[in-house]
Amino acid sequence: MRMINSHCGVAADDRGVVRLTICDAGPLNILNSQVIDAVRQGVAQLAADASNRVLILAGESGRSMIGGADIKEMATLDQASAERFITGLADLCETIRTVPYPVIARIPGWCLGGGLEVAAACDFRVATADAKFAMPEVRVGIPSVIHAALLPRLIGWSRTRWLLMTGDTIDAPTALGWGLIDKIAPPDALDDAVESLVASLLAGAPQALRAQKALLTAWHDMPLRESVELSVKVFGESYLTGEPQRLMGEFLNRKRRGGDGGSSAARSTSATAPDEAQQLT
Repeated sequence: MRMINSHCGVAADDRGVVRLTICDAGPLNILNSQVIDAVRQGVAQLAADASNRVLILAGESGRSMIGGADIKEMATLDQASAERFITGLADLCETIRTVPYPVIARIPGWCLGGGLEVAAACDFRVATADAKFAMPEVRVGIPSVIHAALLPRLIGWSRTRWLLMTGDTIDAPTALGWGLIDKIAPPDALDDAVESLVASLLAGAPQALRAQKALLTAWHDMPLRESVELSVKVFGESYLTGEPQRLMGEFLNRKRRGGDGGSSAARSTSATAPDEAQQLT
């Protein structure tokens, strides 16, 4: 692991998978202003690298990815400094949300407040079976803000109200059932669960996956008609990358070698059986 700044350690492999580890932020990886800014800079640097395909966001501590924002710092704030602090955290979350390739939150243990907002800004959340989740801000005199606004899109308004207005803690099975996280694993198998997701993502064509993430991000803020119109344009532009021609050609060649001469199922992705669809890569 190499350090790109005092709070960001980075490890990359030859597949284009990059792991950013939040370092030197205490036993629960707490976000103060310095950590927030350092992690934002680190994520922005990795986002700009066109060779990267997947980003895993992790914490140095085995007790959490991010335990939350720093209450010691927040207790000293006034209105102006509070707005500066929360703007910094919003900038971090937005930098993560707009990374042009998939981002996975690796979540052991506690995921609270600002940590859950960061996790919500990721594309996927993989947690240990003993992980705990909460938005306890109202219990220390502040509302949950910024990227807590993503939660209704993930879990619906009723469950969001429960988390934000009660401050109650939920366990990993509940979070999975609500759709707050995507997968749970035993603590000693967290990295295996993350790697399984990474393998699924790497099975997609690199440029197609980037285009898909860009569409998903845009769809957050667009009406249906505009979303469909944008999708048509992006679909056409995908042929400029050469990926459809190469991958569909390889698929058809395999089908021909299999002796069916290229069936109607091979000519339509919507009609392709799941096992055949895997052959696209």
